[in-house]
Amino acid sequence: MEIKSPFLAKEHKYKHAKPKRPWRTILLFLAPTLVLYFGLIFYPVVRTVYNSFHTLDMTRGMEEQFVGFENYEDLFGKDKTFKLATQHSLIWGFVSPFLEIPLALILALILYFKVPFERLFRIAWFSPILLSYVVVGIVFRWVFNNEWGVINTILSSIGLDALTQNWLGTTETALPSLIFVTTWMFTGFNMVILLAALHSLPTELVDAARVDGASIPRMVRSIFVPLLQRTIASLLILCFIGKMKIFDLVWVMTKGGPMWATETVSTYVIKRAFHWRTLDLGYPSAIAVLWFIVIFCLSLIITRLLRRRELVEF
Repeated sequence: MEIKSPFLAKEHKYKHAKPKRPWRTILLFLAPTLVLYFGLIFYPVVRTVYNSFHTLDMTRGMEEQFVGFENYEDLFGKDKTFKLATQHSLIWGFVSPFLEIPLALILALILYFKVPFERLFRIAWFSPILLSYVVVGIVFRWVFNNEWGVINTILSSIGLDALTQNWLGTTETALPSLIFVTTWMFTGFNMVILLAALHSLPTELVDAARVDGASIPRMVRSIFVPLLQRTIASLLILCFIGKMKIFDLVWVMTKGGPMWATETVSTYVIKRAFHWRTLDLGYPSAIAVLWFIVIFCLSLIITRLLRRRELVEF
């Protein structure tokens, strides 16, 4: 005769019962983060979108007037400065990745093959990313100074006085000079990411290539670059997004000059919101919303194109 224990029945019941989630405890721990997120991110984004459809007259206590898509129509039709800023930001966003990533890969390969003073080079090449845009901007204003800057001084000392010029004061050289600075800053960061990816590769492939007598250029072309394609693609996307939003360096070094030659969308938004005497926050809000859509769509397109080739790492 089988005797059923009530304790065994309860144990069997508990085994099949779904565990209850402590929602109150979860919400308690998430509350500070959610408050910060809604207060510092979600609400400002929603408010910016709302402002873009209004004019906000600051002389009358932020009086609002609904104007619909009028701000956006002015952006596409009348605002030539916005078109210049868009052009400069796009140039920066598409040129910088193809300067930074190849240089970073070369530096990473140099460190991977154990050159002398490897640790010193690693610190020296990575250290620029630790500096703020403000510090870098001030330093390179001295470097590019027309009268006593390092570049013009070196050119004069080697007899190339014809090449000396006002690097930040000439419309043809101002934007390339700023692109050079960001390349100097971020190449070391990309180098560290690529170096970590190199060390994660299977050593058997490298050893087999060395046994077969493959040269370093051949190994780079046939082994390293194909295996690093996903990492390289991810760095390209991150670099593109970062350069499309750049503000600090431009503001410190040129403030968009000379003659709007280095104006970016980020600097133009600040000028229209707080520096020009337009006294209207609706129009710069429209610029910010439109530029967010542009960055999001371009990033999505690039990601989709790379994902079709199975390059993206996420």
